[in-house]
Amino acid sequence: MRLVPRTAALLAVAPLSLALTACSSGGSSTPAGAVKPTSSASVTPKDPNMGLATGAQLKAALAPTSFFGAGYAVDESGVRDSGPMYQEPSSAPASLAKPDCTKLGGTSWIAITGDTGVSFAQNDYANKNTSAEMAQEIDVFRGTTAPTVLTHLKKAVAACPTLKDEDTKTTAKVKGATTSGIGDEAYTITVTDPAWQNGSTLIAVRRGTAVVTVLSTAGHDNGAASAKKLAAHVAAALGTKAKG
Repeated sequence: MRLVPRTAALLAVAPLSLALTACSSGGSSTPAGAVKPTSSASVTPKDPNMGLATGAQLKAALAPTSFFGAGYAVDESGVRDSGPMYQEPSSAPASLAKPDCTKLGGTSWIAITGDTGVSFAQNDYANKNTSAEMAQEIDVFRGTTAPTVLTHLKKAVAACPTLKDEDTKTTAKVKGATTSGIGDEAYTITVTDPAWQNGSTLIAVRRGTAVVTVLSTAGHDNGAASAKKLAAHVAAALGTKAKG
């Protein structure tokens, strides 16, 4: 499977403070019809990222190297996170009627929805003995955006019954299904192609304001069992980290 690079322009988001100070009349008369200020007020807008975990915090919820077993090693080129700051979320989601289906062939496949959160952490593992690949990512979103991301994902997959594999020049089949028993809600995608030794399983799990996404080609079941195990591990480890 091909790696889809994840780039992010990180923006430090801090609460803004606006002080509204009434002016004193200084002994002068108040114009007719005007309301004389009697007190000063201070208003602090609510920080939209308040309570949300940063990428630096999310790293702790990713499965460690010991989880993957013998033969697996982290791919350093796929290790990324948004650090201690927050990034500006996407305001222009991708077209869900005509999504870029090839994104389902890469590790950062959640990008097919066009939704980006305020923080993320991710890494990828490869097995030198079997060429199997496993990837994990956590994205945190503001407010009630996380459920919308799952809705967008389902629509995108429905518009992608197949995808082209540029390496083998063949057509892979894509199937999606709602999955129970993991997090607040979950969705599983299976990608298969006769030209491949094994297919891949992609699982998205929402837990609170976070969306966990994993990919696996390990095993002889299109990566189904290993992907579910990884998704459940990360979702459980996430705990309340999605909310800070």
